[in-house]
Amino acid sequence: MELLSLPKQPSAFVSYFRVGKLLYYSLFLFILESWIYWIQLKASFLQSNIWIQGFWIWCFLFSFVHIFLVIMDGWSRYQNYKRAKDQFFEYGFRKRIAANYIVSKCQREAALVAASELGIKEKVANYYEEHGVKWFHYVPYFMVKDPLFLIRKAFWSRTFLERSYTAKFDFKKLQPELTS
Repeated sequence: MELLSLPKQPSAFVSYFRVGKLLYYSLFLFILESWIYWIQLKASFLQSNIWIQGFWIWCFLFSFVHIFLVIMDGWSRYQNYKRAKDQFFEYGFRKRIAANYIVSKCQREAALVAASELGIKEKVANYYEEHGVKWFHYVPYFMVKDPLFLIRKAFWSRTFLERSYTAKFDFKKLQPELTS
């Protein structure tokens, strides 16, 4: 890729938010939900019905645990973004690179944000469209194909425990100086 065509690069914080924006909206909802369930749980302790207490404990724990899962998923998607951006920068648009991130909406979003920051978003988006990806495909494809995905090591390592990736390039230094 030609350095002169490199668009203005956003800060790491902006990229981090763009990559996981859907996740961070859901994070807000899980925090709000946990707060509501906590209130209901505290109120249920005034009653002696163990089933109602158990229901609110389950609801609260479900939401509360998801707060951490969403944070870990967001961090993992940012690692995907850094890797995809390096790969697209080094090799240009390649179908094999885009295919690595087609599995889930969040991974596709990471690749699309990386491609956008390099000026090749349209090529990556067209690739996904050619492969039947629709805007409403939020559920990861592996979840549909394998109902036992929760017990697979690959699910946990790729979704929540992605290894830290150090970017090979400092794109802020590579972008051309903007003259006023």
